[in-house]
Amino acid sequence: MGMPRRVNRAACVRGTVAGAAATFVLIALGCQQPTESSPGDTPATSPSASPSASAPAKAPATPPRTIPSVRSFEPGTGSSWRPGDNSRVVADLKGPLADEARMIADELGIKAVSGKAHGGDLSLALKPGQSGGREGYALTVKDGRARITGATDTGVFYGTRTVKQALRSGGRVPAGVIHDRPARAQRGLNLDIARKFYTASWIEARLREMADLKLNQLGLHFSDDQGFRIQSSSHPEIVSQQHLTKSEVRRIVALAQRLHITVIPEIDSPGHLGAVIDAHPGLQLRNASGTRFIGAVDISDPAAARIVDELMREYAPLFPGRYWHLGADEYLALTVKDPQASFPQLAAAAKRKYGSRATVQDLATGWLNDRAAVARELGKQPKAWNDGFLPGGVVTPDRNIQVEYWTGRLKEAARPPEPYLREGRDLVNLNSEYLYYVLGEPNGFRYPTGERIYEQWTPGTLRGTKPVADKNLTGPGRVLGARFAIWSDHPEAQTQAQVARGVRLPLAALAQRLWDPGKPTLSWADFRALADRLGV
Repeated sequence: MGMPRRVNRAACVRGTVAGAAATFVLIALGCQQPTESSPGDTPATSPSASPSASAPAKAPATPPRTIPSVRSFEPGTGSSWRPGDNSRVVADLKGPLADEARMIADELGIKAVSGKAHGGDLSLALKPGQSGGREGYALTVKDGRARITGATDTGVFYGTRTVKQALRSGGRVPAGVIHDRPARAQRGLNLDIARKFYTASWIEARLREMADLKLNQLGLHFSDDQGFRIQSSSHPEIVSQQHLTKSEVRRIVALAQRLHITVIPEIDSPGHLGAVIDAHPGLQLRNASGTRFIGAVDISDPAAARIVDELMREYAPLFPGRYWHLGADEYLALTVKDPQASFPQLAAAAKRKYGSRATVQDLATGWLNDRAAVARELGKQPKAWNDGFLPGGVVTPDRNIQVEYWTGRLKEAARPPEPYLREGRDLVNLNSEYLYYVLGEPNGFRYPTGERIYEQWTPGTLRGTKPVADKNLTGPGRVLGARFAIWSDHPEAQTQAQVARGVRLPLAALAQRLWDPGKPTLSWADFRALADRLGV
């Protein structure tokens, strides 16, 4: 699960006074009304002065200050936009943008309606084939109106996040046209709830914060040696006392879907299955002398594969997203000097299944491929940790499994990322040097800072502090993105509130680096001040 065994990885209310509606909304969003003129703006006027309560601009506008920053802004010289007492969010409320329209309307304290847009309105519309891909959008502000278009509802949703942040940072959305899209497709947070239980409400709060940062994945590592944290009907005996009910998981997933976030479940195997072994001790891996190996199942026993596959099939409908994480890291049978001698039952099973030249390594690779086949049968794209991809064997790891590269610290004994990339494999960056928040800071880990991610890390920095030298290997089509990971090695080291505070700025920095491929233009001090102002 991305931690070495030696580390023991163990809403805004609308104003009741119509004439003060715009002022109320801006205050509720964390803004102050401008008291001085700034480039492109004149002092704010009474909301009744115009339908949009916007001021005429006298000079080209400047880009809104958002996190992540917008990638392209063509300044205009007309009126900027902010919600006034007559402003509405206009979209087809019986169509695919109904949810996006109602959400931003609620956040701005104005009405969502169907029909034709008028002066002062914010309108939302789909434009199939619009440039920018499924997550891109265009935001046009002209003559006191704002319009967001995108090829999909996801792109339009991200446009509403830009509007929300622009109002928070500057009190208005500047005149002009924004064309925006992410540099990397996968952007998110990985959360270990197996060793530290996090409540459904805490997870939902993180989802809302992630959505404002345009992050789109939440990985849930809910099974490990110390706990199994989601209700099960097929194997209730393995579930920890503190766990999420299926009803709570459905609520989390439903919110994530509204926020355009995919929840990725992970049942790590064939290692890190201690909670399953506690209920099924006969599955535990033993060597020739009978020594038991913590968390590892005997992969020569068909019952071990059966229980994992049964759990995958049970949970697949609970997680309707595209991905399934197989784990596959740190199988302890492969850490001894001579696996064939230490585990004769595994060696014999490998030869029976894959031929006389097969070894324990091949049996482990076969396990990974078999679980990947189950994931695909369930309609999922499989993922696995990079140290589960073993080179040089009779059996080759399935090339369609996405590699989640975590072994970023140079002290960790692991293959560097280049061989995976040269093999044509797709990688996701979880570099433990920068992106691992390990509770209790064991074995040299330190809580990562937003500043370090913001100033030093790039998506191509997969191991250590230097990017992969060949940039042709680390473009958006090869390194698909990144996630920041919270691991709960010492669960009592921090409270839920402390964890939330500790990861806030690192997530903001990660969002910036994954959305905009260029070097950040703001200093860290200015970026942090902006994050504080935006409340992200």
